[in-house]
Amino acid sequence: MTAKPHPEFLRRAIVLATENVTSARGGPFGAVIARDGKIVAEAANSVTSTLDPTAHAEVNAIRLASRALGSFSLAGCELYTSCEPCPMCLAAAYWARLDAIYYGASAADAARAGFDDAFLYGEFKLGPDQRKLRATQLIGDEAWASFAAWIASANKIAY
Repeated sequence: MTAKPHPEFLRRAIVLATENVTSARGGPFGAVIARDGKIVAEAANSVTSTLDPTAHAEVNAIRLASRALGSFSLAGCELYTSCEPCPMCLAAAYWARLDAIYYGASAADAARAGFDDAFLYGEFKLGPDQRKLRATQLIGDEAWASFAAWIASANKIAY
């Protein structure tokens, strides 16, 4: 059961996004992760300041929240983000097992500002050999060894 949304957490994400732009630290994106009505972590986009293309606000907040809670699972937490998550951030939210996502601006709003994820959504619908960034499987039989080791491992932590 998802907790009642807290608009003040979304307002905080919007403040983080705006401050990030006005301070020239990064793009117009901010995120807050909350649990039980309290902020666990917050972050802004830092792609250009850290030279890390994965340093979106949501991913940064997920990393901080996971460290703060000592768990890779953020079940019981909600994500408040200034803008509808891009495909990478949406996938990260699923991997983190967040209970809910609340966002301010839409993907269409982001596109109007020059952040258009439509290309990525289109690429995901194509087969690996049809995408602009082509992906080709090599030595699949050899690569299976890692999975065999995982299956046989007595001390694995399932996720």
